[in-house]
Amino acid sequence: MYDVIIIGGGVNGCGVARDCALRGLKTLLIEKKDLSSGTTGASSGMIHGGLRYLLHDVKTTKTSSLDSGYIQKIAPFLLFRIPFLYLIHKKGFHVELLETFFEVYDRYASLKNSKKHTRLSQQEVFQLEPGLSSSIQGALTFDEWGIDPYRLCILNAKDAKARGADLLLHTEVTDILVEEKIVRGVEVQTSDGKRHHHLGKIILNLSGPWIPKLCKKVGVEVKLRPGKGIHLVFDRRISNVALATETIDKRSIFLLPYQNTSILGTTDDDFYGDPDCLDVTQDEVEYLLEAIERVFPSIRNERMIGTYAGIRPTLYEWGKTEDSLSREHKIFDHEGEGIKGFITMAGGKLASYRLMSEELTDLVCKKLGIKEKCTTHVRPLPGGEKTISHAEIIEMAKEGGISAYALSRIYYRHGLGLKTILEMMKENPLWKRVICASEPVLEAEIRYAISQEWAGSISDIGRRTRLGWGGCQGADCVWPAALILKDVLGKDPHFQMADFLQKRWKALAPFLQGESIAQEELKQRLLGGFFES
Repeated sequence: MYDVIIIGGGVNGCGVARDCALRGLKTLLIEKKDLSSGTTGASSGMIHGGLRYLLHDVKTTKTSSLDSGYIQKIAPFLLFRIPFLYLIHKKGFHVELLETFFEVYDRYASLKNSKKHTRLSQQEVFQLEPGLSSSIQGALTFDEWGIDPYRLCILNAKDAKARGADLLLHTEVTDILVEEKIVRGVEVQTSDGKRHHHLGKIILNLSGPWIPKLCKKVGVEVKLRPGKGIHLVFDRRISNVALATETIDKRSIFLLPYQNTSILGTTDDDFYGDPDCLDVTQDEVEYLLEAIERVFPSIRNERMIGTYAGIRPTLYEWGKTEDSLSREHKIFDHEGEGIKGFITMAGGKLASYRLMSEELTDLVCKKLGIKEKCTTHVRPLPGGEKTISHAEIIEMAKEGGISAYALSRIYYRHGLGLKTILEMMKENPLWKRVICASEPVLEAEIRYAISQEWAGSISDIGRRTRLGWGGCQGADCVWPAALILKDVLGKDPHFQMADFLQKRWKALAPFLQGESIAQEELKQRLLGGFFES
């Protein structure tokens, strides 16, 4: 019997699992795919206050900024600063109004350790970003924090596991067990088709876009207004700083340097389909390219390597545009509807996941009579117990006989966990081999992801290490990684490679043209025809 069973392995589910486990609750986390494979993984990868939310959702801006500060403290290795230019197309009084708007946003800068805005002349803007359109008259600066959302989920889940929580991945909840209007547990189906029952005192529905579907199983309703968002990914950092501008319908979008790539996003459209069947359309791609081309004319000459889409589980409101919907979260205790032991949390943002998790766990503890207080804002995530300087990383790389850059990337993803990976390479020197040169990813890190982080496929490894996500797009690294999976788990390498490449095709199809076609032809030739268009 579990104290709490959590359905959904996104950032909210992993955050709540960690908080519950830290407070001594017997916890089970269930995810039907892989951790962060839904809405969380499809985010923009920023822990930010949300400049645009100031217009209609000030509370979200404040809570997101506050939680950003906490996340920086518990996982300092996992965040990186992203300087932004908010581009000005024409001079006039509206610029003064814009600056007043940014002055309000400055009030939250100290919460998230950001720099206050500055106003730049046209000359200063072009010194920073020579590739901009000559129509740009100036800019206002601000900054946000980037984060790897996949790693954030993994680290929360690892800490939950270390504190006694159980995790079931690739396991779908097929039914909710209810007796006399009291939820007793869940029925699940594992990847091998077997069904099992797990009993729990409280069941938490944190399944994102799938929330309404699970609610129906117990006869309650939570209405969402799901919003689809897409991003385009380019093969390298194509701008010096992030650029914020507007689309044809005056929505805010951005082009930002993100790790070793660039990301252009995002859209926001009402979604009425199946969250399990998401496709990026050519219209969505063109919508974003058209907008950024207006300020960054060379964008169509850059090499696009992927697209991704996700569904925001936004709270339901009628009569508003998608952009003006609140990003606030809400907790639904269904005991008020006559169903005891079943709680749903919907809405919210990546940036405020920890605060949301704390609020929900407080409610769970109150119901169970647990008096332990939240400590997730002060307890470091795994790897964040101590920072390692760049000089120390260089010295450790020399001692280990590996590239300092490769080790710095391992440190970014794992923090102090890099010491375990270094020890693996010391015991097995052949594991220093570079498997994916684009990131880079070493063999030892792949083996660590398999043995310590539940990676069971090429896609799982990619979510944990970014293998195959850079310019190579898996051409050189998929087969060696598949052979490692065979060695450790006995997985069929041919199936693993074909599965990965078919998923990559889905991300490529909406924009494939020009040099991208040549890249895919090369990949098909190199990999012996496993990739089928």
